[in-house]
Amino acid sequence: MLKFFYNAAPNPMKVALFLEESGLDYEPVPIDGKRGDQHTATFKVINPNSKVPAILDDGYPVFDSNAILLYLAEKTGKFLPADEPGARGQLLSWLMFIASGLGPFSGQAVHFRNFAPEQVPYGIKRYDYEARRHWQLVDDRLAQGQYMLGDSYTIVDMAVWGWGDRLTYMLGDDDIMQRYPNLDRLMREIDARPAAVRAKSLPSRHDFKNVMDEEAMRFMYPQLFAADPVN
Repeated sequence: MLKFFYNAAPNPMKVALFLEESGLDYEPVPIDGKRGDQHTATFKVINPNSKVPAILDDGYPVFDSNAILLYLAEKTGKFLPADEPGARGQLLSWLMFIASGLGPFSGQAVHFRNFAPEQVPYGIKRYDYEARRHWQLVDDRLAQGQYMLGDSYTIVDMAVWGWGDRLTYMLGDDDIMQRYPNLDRLMREIDARPAAVRAKSLPSRHDFKNVMDEEAMRFMYPQLFAADPVN
């Protein structure tokens, strides 16, 4: 059985959505970042980068959320675009856009606003600006069709959904979805899918730590406590 190492963060949730949409049989394995599960020697064999999500498929590890989405989509033949000229290029382009831009800038925006040990106005401004710019590109894309790749619901939409679900919090803006009406439409449509409901309920099955105390900060942001900036 496929093992799915996860917590409730955006990247694991988009893989959870795929697993529920595809009907794959899987065993969820909680990795509590606030308790340091990601730093254990056992988990580092699966993902040397100490991040979730990761999977074990027949004992073989795959890590990084968009790599997992692509791997599982190609394995099952599900939630890929139609086999037509240019479709795979668009799939890869938008997946990499999310992996290299949308996700990191959104993550840094919430970090500098809510978790940095000191308020750095330039850092807050830069990442908020870049996150909003990237989300505008997504909204503009969705103005052209129902989904990110046109008429087909694919893993790209799932990748967007994982991050979009936290957008109000990440950007500290309760009205953010008014700026992105096409994204809002997509999020509402996916949220209404039974698979999304099941994916969102998955973390409630495990006892994840919810308090961001000093112990959690040490595990989540070890650079704050490290004497050596490399380690």
